[in-house]
Order: sequence, then C-alpha cells, then structure tokens
Amino acid sequence: MFKKSIYTSFIVLMTIFVLVVAVQSCKKKSLEGMIVMSQCKGDIENPDYLSGSRWRNIPESRIVALHTDAPDQPLYKLTEGFYSACAPKISYDGNSMLFVAQQSENDIWQIWEMDLTNRKTRQITSSEGNCIDPDYLPGDRMVFSKQEIINVATKEKGYTLYTCNLDGSNLARITYDPSTYFASTVLNDGRVVAIGRTLIPEVKDAMLMIMRPDGTKQQLFYQSEANHHLQGRVWEMDESSIVFVEGDADNEKDITSISYNRPLHSKVNLTSQIKGDFYAISPYQENMVLASYRSDKEGHFALYGFNTQSHELGTPIYKDGEYHVLEAVPVVKRDRPKKLPSEVDLNVKTALLVCQDINYSYMQTNDSTTAVNKASRLEILGMDETMATFKTEEDGSFYIKVQADTPFRMQTLDGNDNVVKGPSSWLYLRPNERRGCIGCHENRELVPQNAQPLAVRKDPIPVPSPKEIDSLKRDLKM
Repeated sequence: MFKKSIYTSFIVLMTIFVLVVAVQSCKKKSLEGMIVMSQCKGDIENPDYLSGSRWRNIPESRIVALHTDAPDQPLYKLTEGFYSACAPKISYDGNSMLFVAQQSENDIWQIWEMDLTNRKTRQITSSEGNCIDPDYLPGDRMVFSKQEIINVATKEKGYTLYTCNLDGSNLARITYDPSTYFASTVLNDGRVVAIGRTLIPEVKDAMLMIMRPDGTKQQLFYQSEANHHLQGRVWEMDESSIVFVEGDADNEKDITSISYNRPLHSKVNLTSQIKGDFYAISPYQENMVLASYRSDKEGHFALYGFNTQSHELGTPIYKDGEYHVLEAVPVVKRDRPKKLPSEVDLNVKTALLVCQDINYSYMQTNDSTTAVNKASRLEILGMDETMATFKTEEDGSFYIKVQADTPFRMQTLDGNDNVVKGPSSWLYLRPNERRGCIGCHENRELVPQNAQPLAVRKDPIPVPSPKEIDSLKRDLKM
C-alpha cells in the first residue's frame, strides 16, 4: 500500500512537471515566420505630417502577431500592457523587436524592445520629448527621432535624429539643421535614410535624406514632386531597388520604386493601375512585399501581398472589419548592414568644406548668346544673420573652416553684391568632418573634375560661429 502511494505521487509529480515544461515551452515559442503588425480602430484620415501625430505615432494602436499558415487563428496580442504601441522593427537575428509605445493615455511616446522568444519588454528611452521611428544599427545601437525645440526664438518643435545603445546609453545627436526627421531606415550599405522636411525660414515639401549613422555626409536622396508626401519607411528589395509609399496632391497613395544607384532619376509608380490606397509596405518574399491596402477610403486597411515585378495585388492575407492593418513586418532573419567607420572627433570643434567652382551648375546652358551673371563672392548665412562674406578664387573655388554642428546656408554674389544663386538648402558639418562639392546646384550624379582647386593651396577661410559674432558685436558696443 505504501509503495503504491509513492508510485502514485511520483506519477502525479511527473505529470505536473511535464505540464509546466509544456506551458513554459509554449510561452517561449519563437515567432519566426509569423507576421507582426500594428493595428488601430480609430481615425487615420487626417495625419499631421509636421508633428507626426496620427501618422508616426498612432493613439490606441496595438501590435499583434499573425500565423501565416493559419490566418484564421486568433492573433497573438504582443502589447496588451500598453495604451498605444506601433512602428515595429525586427532585429537582424529575428529575436527582438523595437517599437514605440505609451503605457498610459497622456504619456510621452518612448521606445521599447521586446524579446520575441519570451515576450518580455524593456524601456530604452526616457525622454521628455516623444521618441519615435526606431531602427537597428550594427553594434547593438539604434537610430530614432526625438522631439525637441528646433527654433529657440519661436520655441518651434520638430524631430531630430539620434543614435544610442540598445540600453539607452551613449546618446548621440546626429542632425543639426532646422528640419524635422521621420521614419529612419538603415540601408544594407550602413547609411541611414529618413524623411526630412525643412521648417525654417518656411516649411518645405518632404524629401528623403541620406547620411552616415554619425550624421556625416548628409545629402538629398530623393525629391518628391510638389505637394506630394512620403508616407513612411523605405525598404530595400534587392541590391538595386528601393520601395516606399508616396501620396500625391490628391492624397492618393501608391507604391513607388527607385533605383539605389540613381534615386533622383528613376521613379516608377508600381500601383498606378490599382484603384485604392496603400498605407505601408515591407519586403516579404522574392519580388513580394507585404502591403496594407484598401480599395476605397470608407473601408479598413487590410494585409495583402503585392508583386513588385508583375505589379499584381494578391488576395487578402488578413483583414479585420474592426481594425486597420498599418505597418506589417515578417519575423525573419536578415543580413546585418555594414558598420561604417566614423570620422567624427568630438574633441575637434570645426569642420572643413571645399567647393570646386561656385559658378558650376547642372542647370547652366551652353548657349553662348545667353548672358550669364558670374559670381565672384560667397555669403554664408546663419539662422538669423550673415556669418561671413568673402571673395572666391579665380577658378570659383573656396575652402572654409566652419563651426561644427552649426547650420548654415550659402548664396553666391557678383561683384556688386547682387545674389546670383541661392540661398542653398541648410547644411551642417559634424566635428572633424571634411566635405567637398562640385558647385552650386551641382548634378549629384557627377564626380568632380580631376583638378586641384586653387583654394586648397591656401589655408581655409575661418567662418565665425554665431556665438563669436555676438561676442564681437558686444565688444564693438563697449
């Protein structure tokens, strides 16, 4: 009797042990191969493309996971403890997910990371301003947008790009111009592409800007047509093409493709023949993207597959009469981007810029009968006033030393100080950065002529910082 009791107890304990292991195993089951997507019930018809509200951060949104093999099964609710959660981005090994969230209704938006093997979350940022649109960088870092004051005089706010470690440490600002940046994406070559929009002196149309993760070598990557808007992140389909959703002046949203090598001159509308709207896309399979799409503005966005080669829209993968499907990404492993070296040295307070010829422009004409007003001087414009004006070399070249992380614009002048071209778009150089350009409104697909500019045979011309200008003014008043 005693032996039977021991045997029975042993069987019960083993049964309990097996059940516990099974439960724990289910809890830690990988999401690999599933689709993670953000959803919302509310209104998404009036997004604010300046503040990002109801566009890059969606109130009362949630993140769920979908079984692709069994789309009729209940969704895994990944962010039940949050008031709002959106913008999922999967790590290169497929084991983690960055996202933005609010724990309570009036909270600041912060960036979180979820371990997809056990669904545990941890907060990365603890900012006083909204933090949105994270993406993974090589070396256990991330890039994201942080809301802060762009114009001290007017207290105008915008989003600046930052990088940090995945534990929130080693925070580094990487953009310094009076623009707002959204939807950053890390390309396979290691560079960061983001939607940038100039705010000062007037608001301009959005464009894609590209830079290194330290903020150096920033330049225009893609320019939308007038009154068009860029809807969200860009994605690489292969080594030659990049796709994204773009809205026209009538707010009709289509999938756009551009060439990696010629992004400014290769736009193709892939969905011009498809009636309806696209909200967001992401790579899924070969020549296939996941697309949130609806056939009319009264319906909800559902999840579809779209073939980028045949331009065909497939049948719905998932649809919900209550929720919009917003951004959807597959949980898969992917190649890690290149880790680019940085020339930034924070112990150096200046940077260098050389130009080959201020009178060169890709818009210039070869017609000898057309009168050309030639520039001979350059004016450097700060946020509020002129920082410097000087004569360029006989070949039109100049070589200047500017204060690092200080935004400026340039315009060329003739001998009578009349403006010939400009002002340019905003520029900034990081500490110890060295940059060169061909000319004014240069063709960005051209390389410089194989000639040494006269300006580099001399020391660079120093351009005083705004603080130095203010100090000089105070000295002159004394």
